Amino acid sequence: MEKNISFPCDDINLSGLFDEGMGTGVKNGVVVTHPHPLYGGDMYNPVVEEIIRTYRAKGWATLRFNFRGTGASGGRHDEGYGEQEDIAAALTYMRNAGIPVPDLAGYSFGAWVCARCAAALDNAHRMIMVSPPVAMMDFAGIEAIPQLALVITGSLDEIAPPDLLHQHLPIWNPDARFSVIEGADHFFSGWANALGAAIEPFVSME
Repeated sequence: MEKNISFPCDDINLSGLFDEGMGTGVKNGVVVTHPHPLYGGDMYNPVVEEIIRTYRAKGWATLRFNFRGTGASGGRHDEGYGEQEDIAAALTYMRNAGIPVPDLAGYSFGAWVCARCAAALDNAHRMIMVSPPVAMMDFAGIEAIPQLALVITGSLDEIAPPDLLHQHLPIWNPDARFSVIEGADHFFSGWANALGAAIEPFVSME
């Protein structure tokens, strides 16, 4: 069961929801990041909920949290800069909880922030990016992402269009799986089950 938590990031505290999974001895976990807070994104977003649900169904420990300036998290929105520190702090929380190298899954803005800080992370195992917003956010300068294992988007996603993602994948990681959910847009409204089904085999690999 998820419980409300607070953890430090430099001089602020971030709010989150943590589930220890199957309990003592669990070694698999995931940190999930949310979409753009200036457009209403937070850790309660339905896509974030579905990612969490899929991992929890396999007994994994999960942590979702609000970026700085969102919900009860301290600080102010920092346009993807300070938010990278937020991710590092969340990974540290997981390590302290006994999950030394969790997965990292980001949706939309959350995926963009994950991609921006991936090169500096040595305590994240695999990375999932759901609808990385390549048609909206600046991905210039983001090159190899060795942790990247899965990218998911919808066939009708105008913010993360499949054709544009195809151009980025060989740069990010040519070995990453690419899944396109037919009929889904950027918000996966009505397609949550299909999103979970695309993630589930990936989670089951561990």
